[in-house]
Amino acid sequence: MSALLMVLAGAVTAYVVIYYGVFSRSRCRSKATLQGKTAIVTGSNTGIGKATALDLAKRGARVILACRNKQKAEAAVFDIRRESGNTAVLFMPLDLASLKSVRTFAETFLKTEPRLDLLINNAGLMGPGRTEDGFGIAFGVNHLGHFLLTLLLLDRLKASGQSRIVNVSALLHRLGSVDFNTLNTHKDLVTGQSSWHCFKAYCHSKLCNVLFTRELANRLEGTGVTCYSLHPGVIHTDFGRNMGQWMRLMMLPFAKIFFLSTEEGAQTTLHCALQEGLEPLSGRYFSSCGLQEVSAAGRDDALARKLWEVSERLCGVS
Repeated sequence: MSALLMVLAGAVTAYVVIYYGVFSRSRCRSKATLQGKTAIVTGSNTGIGKATALDLAKRGARVILACRNKQKAEAAVFDIRRESGNTAVLFMPLDLASLKSVRTFAETFLKTEPRLDLLINNAGLMGPGRTEDGFGIAFGVNHLGHFLLTLLLLDRLKASGQSRIVNVSALLHRLGSVDFNTLNTHKDLVTGQSSWHCFKAYCHSKLCNVLFTRELANRLEGTGVTCYSLHPGVIHTDFGRNMGQWMRLMMLPFAKIFFLSTEEGAQTTLHCALQEGLEPLSGRYFSSCGLQEVSAAGRDDALARKLWEVSERLCGVS
């Protein structure tokens, strides 16, 4: 009996550690209002991106939904306008799997919008495939597309004063690495398209988000623009829409029991975007609305600097 009790106690302890360490439901406590501010949220027609855009709209911001799917984005615009009472919610087409689309989006935005206060790089996916430019889909969308988008909008962010950039990463960055030889030979951070390769590619791309944020903070020092990366929690959304059916079915029971809602999952993004006094923590990583340490690779300044330089070359910028 004592052995059984010990097993049960261990199971309960493990559950509590996992639940509060990984799945905890912290909330953004900022009361900031955003009248006169403009925000871009990528991948905001569904999931935590849509929940983030809705919260910003409720606070009075002018919100740009930067999405690939026009039909879903226009439906999201309708929903957010109705729920927030804010008519300054707009759709601008952006396909992060196309560097040409990223450039077109930035050009259109800069011609039509006089300011940018918040850039929320939220879109992300896991699955097989290649971008329009031939990169692995996870690396191309989750990192490279956002990297180029941010660079193209930096001057507008700087001109708007105390602006912020928020890069949605993941706890799985801890399983990631960056192999520049593989990137050079395969235009990807993995060598195949199996479910395991797709999972690893996602982890690698999330490490890229952390490293990009770290190097970006160094380069933005003294400009008034700050940046943050984060783990939003484990959320039941359609980010794995490109995964195989068996993998989605395998994840479903865990999603129903443990995963956060989209509103809960948006809270750390909102914390990084809105919480007062975070400026000295630019470049750092957050989870459950609090500061967290990243993996050893995520603290490697030389790796972050090299990733930046390689990403510039791959995007054709300098």
